Amino acid sequence: MAEIVLATINAKWIHPSLALRLLQANLGALAERSAILEFALRQPLEEKVSAIIAERPRVLALSVYIWNHEATLALLKALEAYWSADQKELVPRPIIVLGGPEVSYLSDEAPLVRMADWIVRGEGELVFQSLMEHLFFEEPLEQLDRYGVRSDRWILAHPVPLDLIRSAYHLYTDEDINRKLIYVEASRGCPFGCEFCLSSLDRRVRTFPLETFLSDMEGLFVRGAKGFKFLDRTFNLDYERAEKILLFFLERIEPPAYVHFEMVPSRFPDRLRDVLRQFPAGTLRLEVGIQTFTPEVARRIGRPSNPEKEQEALRFLRDETNAIVHADLIAGLPGETLESFARSFNMLWAVRPTEIQLGILKKLPGTPIARHDGPFGMVFDERPPYEVLETATLSRSELDRVKNFARFWELIVNRGHFDDLISRLLPEAGDVFSRFMELSEELLARFGKNWGIDRADLREALETWCRNHPLA
Repeated sequence: MAEIVLATINAKWIHPSLALRLLQANLGALAERSAILEFALRQPLEEKVSAIIAERPRVLALSVYIWNHEATLALLKALEAYWSADQKELVPRPIIVLGGPEVSYLSDEAPLVRMADWIVRGEGELVFQSLMEHLFFEEPLEQLDRYGVRSDRWILAHPVPLDLIRSAYHLYTDEDINRKLIYVEASRGCPFGCEFCLSSLDRRVRTFPLETFLSDMEGLFVRGAKGFKFLDRTFNLDYERAEKILLFFLERIEPPAYVHFEMVPSRFPDRLRDVLRQFPAGTLRLEVGIQTFTPEVARRIGRPSNPEKEQEALRFLRDETNAIVHADLIAGLPGETLESFARSFNMLWAVRPTEIQLGILKKLPGTPIARHDGPFGMVFDERPPYEVLETATLSRSELDRVKNFARFWELIVNRGHFDDLISRLLPEAGDVFSRFMELSEELLARFGKNWGIDRADLREALETWCRNHPLA
């Protein structure tokens, strides 16, 4: 049993939480009185409840994200029901602490916030330790002035130099190393002001000491880690630092191991290109956020945009490297029309990244994208994941069509199950968007859904469509 339970609900079982491990690594003397519990979204609620109750914690700290908001609320309601049913004498209700980006900007009246005793906003490693010392040892909370400030039951953490935070990579278990994706971070922050992103609220970039970070990565390699995913928002912002990290991995990585970076599409100088060319096939995965190729839309949301330079970088990655490239577009940005979104899609298809991920704009709590609600008729779902429902330039029905398009694109193109049909389904260039829109709408009419479709049935439908709609 642990007096402090650090818990979260991960999107999938293979995604361990670095955040929980950082909290535990920075608990000082209380670390040995804590335990990490990780759950998965699809895991039965009863299993989550029973695992927490079995620990009989004095403190239950939950890390909350957009993908687990509703699941965390359901978990807390189930726990409250347990404690209300005359069980609190057997297992007393713990102090509940919430943290993570999803709760940082919710109101006091939000159902999730109302169930908490304390809420930590921002980077919690150091202020969480102070809060625990206050609760366990009656240390005064005034010491929080060094790392944050208290406002009622909220603790607002200041961004701190990252050399003050203890590393947590040693807390990945052998099971994590052997069977899961390992999250790592060499920096925090983003200098850009994309209004749909929480990183736009603090545009300072801070870095972990490079020598210590690479030593930690060496330790993970020695233990047999195979999949490394960087959490850095702008890995290639500092060319020299990025080059050193890339060279470190290049010297050690061999298939089936791989490393995943998120990179700024307009920042690929020759020094980085020379290194990227050398990675063996399958060992390098890059996430490149395009979001839109419409310059006036990009300017409106504070996103740097250089379509020609970005397309050239994607052509380089396609033609001269073995990288698996995942490129993102977002539908529903203020002022974006179906026609301008289609142009962006067709431009992106022309340079053929490995995957095109079509996302729907979300109004994350606290992000400045909200300022466009009135001028651009933005209507969002008030429930997580807060997706846009319609705009003044993109109707609800058009957005529904794009969502259906995105789902079938994922099933047919991104997952790679029908690669042998792609040359018959889609042209190399031109108006690919309109052709796939027609296909996705016919598939929805045929199956009545865009999920849970048997792969053999989908293949049969695609082959029939190819015969009836041959490419010119």
